[in-house]
Amino acid sequence: MIERLKRYTDEFKTFAMRGNVIDMAVGIIIGAAFGKIVDSLVKDVIMPPLGWMLGKVDFANMFIALPDYEGNFITYATLDAAKEAGAVTINYGLFINTLISFVLVAFSVFLLIKGINKLRAEKKVEEIDQAPTTKDCPHCFSQIDIRATKCPNCTADI
Repeated sequence: MIERLKRYTDEFKTFAMRGNVIDMAVGIIIGAAFGKIVDSLVKDVIMPPLGWMLGKVDFANMFIALPDYEGNFITYATLDAAKEAGAVTINYGLFINTLISFVLVAFSVFLLIKGINKLRAEKKVEEIDQAPTTKDCPHCFSQIDIRATKCPNCTADI
């Protein structure tokens, strides 16, 4: 039983110490922090002027209060007031905020991946440009084309 537990622990250590897992963990942590920044950008910077331009609309307080269990429709001034009263609400304003946040995060990730792919493509072109075009014959040590299978100087098979 103890040997089995030790084997699982060793396997887990090997798995956790791989570069990909650590890179992924760092990416998730940075992604979560980035998501909070974008969420604040949407709620605190983008939506207030947008709501103001649309006629002083507060997206955070855009909701539909469903009727209570007796079928009575009650009007609430704010979403907080509706929640405090225990009303069931459909919060479409918060959904709009979340949707805009998602679009901004998705677009940012798209730009990041596009930039990374461009750098990778440039690196591959550099690697191709720097690839050797000749090799040494192991018999006569003369320079021959890398595609050659027979040395033109000493006629040895390569």
